[in-house]
Amino acid sequence: MKNDLALYQIADLYLQDLQALADLDLPDQVVADTLEGLAGELEVKATNVAAFTLNLEASAKAIKEAEAKMAARRKAIENRAAHLRAYIKANLERCGIQKIEGPHFLLAIRKNPPAVAVEAPELVPIEYMRIPPPPPPEIDKKAVADALKAGKDVPGCRLEQGTRLEIK
Repeated sequence: MKNDLALYQIADLYLQDLQALADLDLPDQVVADTLEGLAGELEVKATNVAAFTLNLEASAKAIKEAEAKMAARRKAIENRAAHLRAYIKANLERCGIQKIEGPHFLLAIRKNPPAVAVEAPELVPIEYMRIPPPPPPEIDKKAVADALKAGKDVPGCRLEQGTRLEIK
């Protein structure tokens, strides 16, 4: 029955049993032996969940690597298509052909909209410049941490120590 329980349920039972044992007036060895038996189920379940976690992390890593390979492949295909498009255009222009009509599609040399070519950026007047807004200030967490560790008061900040699960 306890094998069907989730890790949090086993932890709840462990804590309940721990409290019940604390309420009883039992010898220390009896309490230690009982807790060791209860902890065994928790350890087995936690180990199984940890193994599943490592499996998920490995799957996520493999997917990330596959995404990178697919992105590289997509980029190569896009570059090849752009090269072939430029190849067709160059040869049609070389031959003076503006249009080819076929049963599946139309090839046509078209003019692009006019584009600005900046030859000397330093000569362009300021009224034609776009000035981006300055980035908002960012908190320098390392400087704040150093100040707090040195005993200085930094309003709105405090040091906190968290924990993490390490699976090796």
